Amino acid sequence: QVQLVESGGGLVQAGGSLRLSCAASGSILSINAMGWYRQAPGKQRELVANIISGGSTNYADSVKGRFTISRDNAQNTVYLQMNSLKAEDTAVYYCAALGVRVITTPWRNMDAWGQGTLVTVSS
Repeated sequence: QVQLVESGGGLVQAGGSLRLSCAASGSILSINAMGWYRQAPGKQRELVANIISGGSTNYADSVKGRFTISRDNAQNTVYLQMNSLKAEDTAVYYCAALGVRVITTPWRNMDAWGQGTLVTVSS
């Protein structure tokens, strides 16, 4: 019922920038939080950043000061601006929409995940 489509990944040199976008579609009434997670080879998936509907944000310590998350509530879209990229930022980045309510089942909260987009930072 809810689909997330990510874009913006790719290959960049260390020190460069990338901007990820994720658009949620479906019969959406509201989304509590949207965020980005990442999973590097051989590692567990970890939170990169999230943003609550009211605008509060949380960042992993490893990306504070370099990444900025923002959200367009009207478009159900979340962005991740990544600056000063490092080789250790290389991972598959997943978009998440948490606490989603849809028209057909407004009493139910659900979570949705994107398919992932690869970010490769060359040193």
